[in-house]
Formats: sequence, C-alpha cells, structure tokens
Amino acid sequence: MYHKILLSVDLNEQSSWSKALPTAVTLCRTFGASLHLVTVMPDYHMPLVGSYFPRDFSKKAHEAVSQAQHRFIEEHVPEDIKVQSVIADGSPWEAIIKVAKKLEVDLIVMASHNKRKFADYVLGPNAEHVVHHAKVSVMIVR
Repeated sequence: MYHKILLSVDLNEQSSWSKALPTAVTLCRTFGASLHLVTVMPDYHMPLVGSYFPRDFSKKAHEAVSQAQHRFIEEHVPEDIKVQSVIADGSPWEAIIKVAKKLEVDLIVMASHNKRKFADYVLGPNAEHVVHHAKVSVMIVR
C-alpha cells in the first residue's frame, strides 16, 4: 500500500518524532516502504534574512544539520529500515509538501504539537496546513 513514507523531524524538538518515528518505522516494516526523513531549515537565502548572516552561513548550517540528521538516523532508526536524509528550506509546511511531491511519497507522517504558541494562532499549525494542502495521505500522530 505504501512504498515511500515521509517523516518530518525537528531535530531540536523531541516531541516532533518521539511518537511519530515508531509509527513510521512500523509502517515501513509492514509495507516494505522506505523512510524519507525531512528536516526543514529557515530560508537563509531570502534577502531580508540573509543580510543578517555571514555569506556562507547557509552552507555551514546545512552541513551541521546534515551531520545532526545522520547522527539521529544512526541513533534512532533501526538498521533494517531503508532511510533517506532530506533537508529542505523555507516554511515548514510548504517545504514538507514540496519534498513529498518531489520524492513522490505515498504517506506523510507528522507529530501533532499540543503546545499552542502565538504563531500557531496567527498562522495555523504546520500539521494542519500539510493535511489541507497535501495531495497524499497524511497521518498525524498524537
């Protein structure tokens, strides 16, 4: 039923993966699917944002996140799971949908964040946006 499963992970927020990762791993094993672990970074290339950072900051940030993501995979993803590390830039929900489309995933797995921050009231939570805009199935894990 599923061949490619995307899991969005905020490496700085354990609640973004502590329940969603085991669910994604179970689904991968059940269907023989591959796991595509996505971490979204702010878009440092935007002129307004980029002017506050050194010229090579984005490249160094990507390298650091890539290393952290690979450590995360080594520590938390079982060896029998075929996994791809993906780093995207921009708005979290837009980047997740863009990556899902590019990789042609069958399912997006995300954690639900119960902590409502002020930005969530103004913009809406990322999971909600993904559910409404994704063209594939989305599983929200609470």
